[in-house]
Amino acid sequence: MDKLNDLLQELEISKVRLAKFLGVSRQMVYNYLDSENLEKMPNDKKLKLFNLLEIESLEDIKNIKVDSDYSMNVEMRLNQGVKKSSNEETTVDLKGLSKSDAETLNNIFTYIKDKLIEDKTDTSSNIFKYLHHFLQSIDNVKELKYILGYVSKSTGFTDPNTFVFNEDQQFLFESIMYSAMTLYNNGGASRSKIAESHRRWEAEIEQKNEEKLSRTQQLNTAKVQALRELGYTEINETNAAEVLEKIAEIQSRSVV
Repeated sequence: MDKLNDLLQELEISKVRLAKFLGVSRQMVYNYLDSENLEKMPNDKKLKLFNLLEIESLEDIKNIKVDSDYSMNVEMRLNQGVKKSSNEETTVDLKGLSKSDAETLNNIFTYIKDKLIEDKTDTSSNIFKYLHHFLQSIDNVKELKYILGYVSKSTGFTDPNTFVFNEDQQFLFESIMYSAMTLYNNGGASRSKIAESHRRWEAEIEQKNEEKLSRTQQLNTAKVQALRELGYTEINETNAAEVLEKIAEIQSRSVV
């Protein structure tokens, strides 16, 4: 691996360009090159790297003579590969985004893709499924934004005294979060001690789900009644506004 890193350095191939050529994140390239071998690198990425360097295995590196012809050929393949990978990098539509936001979204997409490819278990899949639920809920639960801030600060990405949301609420939440994490990490809370708290939490979630189901059933009932009163069999683009207005009217009848 030292010879591979030396060769890449001699050819002046940066980690950023190599990442774009391979179609992975820069962090994944660092992970590959910092390991003892390339066993963690997917076979298709390894094949692309070997084709770039005109080798069949890492052992062939010792036979490479870095001259102008070799450097030029590698540079040509690298440029072509980077251009192709950039075009195929993501199917996410980035139109309308600022350059910074587009780069952030693309980095997130690439990171998630890398992790899902690399992880042969269900761990990453479940993590990103929960992350999707997290993002779906973030507009309705303001504390979720504070959780993101807490994690960013705790892991050293953001200064702890930086507050991009409501400062007072974020400060309060982070302080409570720190106390809870300290209790958790120091073993101050056992399952038996907090079992009752977990049961109350379960009961609260169950109640919310029942209320949500009840509201859904009420809405479905109102929808059926609205369609019947208006003489329709379904909601479509033509009658949607009229049906929704009728549903609101039916629901208001039950209001005391």
